[in-house]
Amino acid sequence: MAKKILLIEDDRDIRDTVTYVLEGDGYEVIASDNSRILKSLPDINPDLILLDNWLTDWASDASGQQISKQLKSDPKTSHIPIIILSAVNNVKEIAEAGLADAYIKKPFDVDELLAMVKKYIEKA
Repeated sequence: MAKKILLIEDDRDIRDTVTYVLEGDGYEVIASDNSRILKSLPDINPDLILLDNWLTDWASDASGQQISKQLKSDPKTSHIPIIILSAVNNVKEIAEAGLADAYIKKPFDVDELLAMVKKYIEKA
């Protein structure tokens, strides 16, 4: 059975590319352009979450960093590895403050993405 990845990315091109690459590597990808999909998290039950740090249509001021921290602070979801995606220069600090397991700086190399996903999904 394929490992399941929840991808939350509001940029359609990045979302489509990441989905294509991950599905091509045998993963099941549930992709969303906003974080409202997290309301269905128990039903989705992902093995890993790829989370954009800057979600333009997020209804509040919450960022990927804040969402990650919330998920990692909840005993029901703290076990799910989270990788934050961001183009900002301080993405390492953002990921650490958000308690994320890792980060990938945009633009990213496809091989880097696959290696990072594999590293954290194997632990799931």
